[in-house]
Amino acid sequence: MAMLEYNPPTDPWIDVVFEDEQILAVNKPSGLLSVPGRLAEHYDSMWSRLTEQYPDIQVVHRLDMCTSGLMVLAKNKRAESALKKQFQYRLTHKIYYARVWGHIEQEEGEIDLPLICDWPNRPLQKVCFEDGKPSKTLFQVAKREEHPDGSKTTIVRLLPITGRSHQLRVHMQALGHPIVGDEFYATEEAKAFSERLELHAAELSFYHPKCHWLRSIFVPCDFYPEAEAMIFDYFDPERKLPDYKTLPRP
Repeated sequence: MAMLEYNPPTDPWIDVVFEDEQILAVNKPSGLLSVPGRLAEHYDSMWSRLTEQYPDIQVVHRLDMCTSGLMVLAKNKRAESALKKQFQYRLTHKIYYARVWGHIEQEEGEIDLPLICDWPNRPLQKVCFEDGKPSKTLFQVAKREEHPDGSKTTIVRLLPITGRSHQLRVHMQALGHPIVGDEFYATEEAKAFSERLELHAAELSFYHPKCHWLRSIFVPCDFYPEAEAMIFDYFDPERKLPDYKTLPRP
């Protein structure tokens, strides 16, 4: 499924929210690739923009092009290796916000559905109980909304336990409440509700690659400005990077 048209936003060109000698954190806009695509016209990305000022910048994790929010990048190879290992061992934690179609009745819950690439329709993913990889998302209703045209939406706080491709998008679709503006998984009504995918990576906790102390970074959510830093209300990781020898192999 090829990208028909790529017109990434340019203002601001880069939104840096944190920087020190080891890491850089940015607020990526919806519509901008995290890394360059295969074609020359898809070179513009968060990484390629940053290399203009930071030639050694290294990508540690990615967001879908249509997802906005926090990306943490490494400013050198040692920091890259340290951070990638944390993602590999699931020592990082994340909070996302999404606006989904309809009112979710329950206040919170868990979605535990295995996912696999829908190969004939890639990059789409699908639930597959036979061959899918284990995938788990916790969710909590933050706000229920009713709009003048009679449509109903819910702002939901999403806590991915695993990090599969399109996990949050497929899990919300499977719950019966697709994310609005989602060109892949939403119904026509839900897709037409918003010009963008209303999914935002708001907060990430990790261990700083130099001092190894736990820290978190938060970026506000444009479609839910009430969002605030609260990752340690939901996760209680050790305050210092644990010894990898004591952890189960990923």
